[in-house]
Amino acid sequence: MSNSTNAGAILTIDLGALKQNYLTLADHLSTGELAAVVKANAYGLGVQESATALHAAGCTIFFVATVDEGIALRAILPKATIYIFHGVLPDTGEELIAHSLIPILNSLDQINDWHPHRAQPAGIHLDTGMSRLGLSPQECEQCVALLTDYNIDLVMSHLACAETENHPKNEVQLDLFNALKQVIPAKHASIAASSGIYLGADYQIDLCRAGVALYGVNPIPAETNPMAQVVRLQAKILQTRSVDTPQTVGYGATHQATKPTKIATLAIGYADGYMRSLSNSGTAFIGDFEVPVVGRVSMDLTTVDVTDVPVALLKPGSLVDLIGPNNPIDKIADQASTIGYEILTGLGSRFERRYLSAEV
Repeated sequence: MSNSTNAGAILTIDLGALKQNYLTLADHLSTGELAAVVKANAYGLGVQESATALHAAGCTIFFVATVDEGIALRAILPKATIYIFHGVLPDTGEELIAHSLIPILNSLDQINDWHPHRAQPAGIHLDTGMSRLGLSPQECEQCVALLTDYNIDLVMSHLACAETENHPKNEVQLDLFNALKQVIPAKHASIAASSGIYLGADYQIDLCRAGVALYGVNPIPAETNPMAQVVRLQAKILQTRSVDTPQTVGYGATHQATKPTKIATLAIGYADGYMRSLSNSGTAFIGDFEVPVVGRVSMDLTTVDVTDVPVALLKPGSLVDLIGPNNPIDKIADQASTIGYEILTGLGSRFERRYLSAEV
């Protein structure tokens, strides 16, 4: 990770906005408590800084994917409750206990692997329709006897279609979860992640797991985003040049000038997480001027059409907003035919990273 002012692009992370998003989501709860998901290095934004800010906002329960992520988070937050989505893998039980990490047991094999440590808290993942991780309804019945002397702290599941408020699968999954959690009682129950929070109190139960919404992605895509923008990505102009027909721009000659055009080349590319699928489809902003990406995004460079931008704004080193006030993550994700999760977690290591104060 670069902190050099010589970097070609700057990634600014507003920790105050991150805290505000946590508080916004917590205020939306009708019942229960809000946990934070900080897996994948806090969705690419830095787990040290992000988890510290979230803890300062009042968060005491965190979820990560892997044991290694849990160990790293434990060093940051010695007293937090930390769940491990991937559960216990062979030979990881002792490490989980040594670092006071709580595995989510996802299969009968994992339940058996955890048997020597069954007095320690664990969670159970119930598969209610994702067909990914978790116990099937049939396996839930099978494992009731196995779990009689286990310390089950949490039962959880995951909604497949929570972003679509009226999707019939949401209610089907909730009904199944409510039935299965009677079979495997636990201290806490959780089915709602970021979007599930907005499905109402029935889904919130007593623990919600806020993930991508904390980092500014819209949890209710059909409505105005209630989240504050956390990330701003700016790239520096390396050079501007004039082109005219029949000249082409970039690899593959996928963009051809049809009139006198000014092209600015930016110091960012797919090696930095600015996706190649934004070729000829992405947009950026120079001040209030929207400029299209033209030609293919290459490993280290991206070209934009700046024909209508005043020359004074096009000096070498001038900053161009790729993610910013006029270009939120969800808009970029749509242009790249992907989701905000992939945009965030793909942000690279060559940026100069700037963290704004966590005060709100």
